[in-house]
Order: sequence, then C-alpha cells, then structure tokens
Amino acid sequence: MLVIAAPGQGAQAPGFLTPWLDLPGVADRLTAWSDLAGCDLIACGTTASAEEITDTAIAQPLLVAAALAAAETLGGLYQLRNQAGIAAGHSVGELAAGAIAGVLPPEDAIRLVSVRGRAMAKAAAAEATGMTAVLGGDQDEVLAALDVHGLTPANVNGAGQIVAAGTMAQLAALAADPPAGARLRPLSVAGAFHTAHMAPAVAALREAAAGITVSDPAILLLSDADGAAVKSGSDWLERIVTQVSAPVRWDQCMQTMAGLGASALIELPPGGTLTGLARRALPQLSRVALKTPDDLDSARSLLAEHGTPEHHEGGHTPEWRLLVAAQAGTYRAGGAAQDTAPGTHIRPGAALGHIQVRGDQKPVTADFAAVVLEWVVEDGDPVGEGQPLVRLQPEDA
Repeated sequence: MLVIAAPGQGAQAPGFLTPWLDLPGVADRLTAWSDLAGCDLIACGTTASAEEITDTAIAQPLLVAAALAAAETLGGLYQLRNQAGIAAGHSVGELAAGAIAGVLPPEDAIRLVSVRGRAMAKAAAAEATGMTAVLGGDQDEVLAALDVHGLTPANVNGAGQIVAAGTMAQLAALAADPPAGARLRPLSVAGAFHTAHMAPAVAALREAAAGITVSDPAILLLSDADGAAVKSGSDWLERIVTQVSAPVRWDQCMQTMAGLGASALIELPPGGTLTGLARRALPQLSRVALKTPDDLDSARSLLAEHGTPEHHEGGHTPEWRLLVAAQAGTYRAGGAAQDTAPGTHIRPGAALGHIQVRGDQKPVTADFAAVVLEWVVEDGDPVGEGQPLVRLQPEDA
C-alpha cells in the first residue's frame, strides 16, 4: 500500500518552486491559484527571501499549492486516488491530502488555506511565540520538561522528535535547561502553532469552512489529531478547523500506516522532512521525497510497484463518477456544456467542452447517460492530465 504525504510549515526554502515551473501547466496552475491564495505563488516560490516565506500567510498557501501542483504533474489527482492507498498531511499539509483524497477540489483547498494562513498569522502577531524541535532524549523526560516550562508538545513527530511551542520566554527557559540527551533546534515559523495561542484563528477558519462543500474520502485519509482514518468529509473538515489549536500527532499517523501495511511513501514538495521521519520510524518503507522534477521518475516507479488501481477497504468508493482531463491544457466550455448546470441530464456522447492545447482540442464527453452533480472547473481554467472536470451521477446507478 502506497502513502502520498504532504509536508507542513517549515519545509519551505527560498526558490524551491523554480525547477517545477519548467513543467507544462505548472505555471498556469499556480497563476490561477494565486488569485485564490491572495499572493503571487510563483514569486513566493522562486524569488522571495527566506524571511518573506516564513510569513504564515505566505508559507501555508505556498506549501499546499506546491504539493497539489506536483501531485497533478505526478499523474493527476484522480489517478493518484486510484493508485495510492493512503493520503496524509502534516499540519497544513492536511489540506493538500484532503484534495488528493477527493474531499474537496484543489481550488477550495487553496481558498481555505489562505484563510487559515492569514488567521494564524494574526493570532501569532498578538504575542511573541515560536517553536523549537527537541531531538532525542527520553520522550517522557522531554514531555515533563516541556510541562515544567509551560510549553505545549505541538508536534509529536515520532523518531525522537517533539516540537515544543509557546512564548519566546518559555522557549528561552527550555534552551537554558534542556532535557538530558536532547538537542534543541529553533524552527523557522512565525508562532506557536497547534497550541492555545492559535485559538483566535479557529473561529475565522470555521466561518470559511462553512462555505465549503465536501465529499467523503475516496481513499484512506489520516488525521493528524490521532492518526485515525477519517470516514466522512464533514468529520475531516471539523478536524481541520479545530486542530489549528491542537497538537499534531504525526507519530500516530505513522503507527497507522504501519498497521495498515503501508509499503511505500511519496512525499510531495518540498519533500524531505516526512521521508526523514519515516526513514527512522518506518525503515521498511520504500521512500521518495519530491524535491525537484528530477525525482518524478523515481516516484512514478514507486507508484507502479506499490500502487494499485483498487480502492482499499475503509476508503469510500463514490457512487458518482468523475470526468477527468485526458491531457494538460486549458478547459474551454462549449457544445452542450452551456446547458449542463447541476441537475441537468446528459446523453451518452454529449459534448461537455474541450481541453485546448495550442491548436489542438480534446473533447470532453461521457460515454454514459448521467445527471450533472457539480462542475469543479470553469471556462478558462488550466488543468492537468487526469484532473477532475465534472462530477456525474450515472443514470443507471
């Protein structure tokens, strides 16, 4: 069973998106998503400084957009759902994982993470707070030391890594009196995420989430809250909201992966952090960290070896069906598409628009009678090969 994982805040580095822009469709996709994110994702991922991309309002949409753009390039979200058995994300990476699992479209993930990033940045600005990785040492002794200094174990990552979060004064006190056998490494983040300091951001995220329509996961989707496989889209969305101020238990996610028999893991860009944790905690897993497009062939080989076209037990196999893009390009409405609002019946072979690539057009058609449930793209949207276009309910289902 193969895991697709998306990293969290702190994984970003200046210029990490630069080589990805050479791939077809990536720049168009990031340009379109920039409007939803409220920032220039291409500039942020190529020319922005380390200080600029530490800003939570920038870092969070940048990370989710990078992960989803790479997932589209790797084979398209729909195909990944058919090949991967598990999707998981660390902290903000959960939004990318949710889109990969089919809970919400990428555009809604970008909208939601934009609100999340701004709200958490505002909460972080209220008081000087931060996070420090505590590496090594006895876990019980580390947790006891954090408690003594009033710190929260905001990320329990396993493999001997716990991230302490709190005020800068509390973190300084921990640095002056570290747990025995542990090394401390301050993290490049703008606040004490996943602690009570983020409570003001929960209300803003809940308000934004109220406008999001979700579906149940099409594959196993793990939650950072406790490592559990989430059964419904509504439960996943509630967890996304509340966990802004609650600890991340990536250690329990990895325990679930092991218990489910995971055999391989692909970490989306900027890869390295989660594969590093897996190397120590789950050494039996084959691993690929997508850092540059040069890693795509290795990731595709892992998909071919460990992926499966069947949905695993515990995932949700929807009764509806998706039409996906047969090639990368620009979706253009046309033909009968103008008369296919949700609820409209369509005939087999009806033209629902086309994918435009330079002078070439690839028609979008369904070979079955169906009712239109939801369009997930609009006229003029850039799409990747395998990207969902429209959700349909077969007439005979």
